[in-house]
Amino acid sequence: MTDNFAGFAASLISPGELHYPVVPSDTSDLNPRPRALKCIAAGNVAVRDIAGTDITYPVEVGEVLEFRAIRVLATGTTAVVVAWE
Repeated sequence: MTDNFAGFAASLISPGELHYPVVPSDTSDLNPRPRALKCIAAGNVAVRDIAGTDITYPVEVGEVLEFRAIRVLATGTTAVVVAWE
C-alpha cells in the first residue's frame, strides 16, 4: 500500500493512526496514553488528567474529547469510548 504521507512526522493535530477499545478502570492508567477519546455509545465518561483531577463529561455518539486522559474511570463512566493514538 502506498502511503504518500509516510515521510511526514506525526503531531498532536495529525489524524490518529491507531485506535483501541477503552476498558474503564479505577486502578489502571491508559497504556498507551491516547491523543483523544471518541464516544461510540452515549453516556458519561469520567476521565483523569496528569494532575490527578477527575471530571465526568456527558458525551453523545460521535463526540470526540480532544483530551489526553491518563485514565478513564469505571466509577462514573456509562459511555463506551475508543482511544485514538
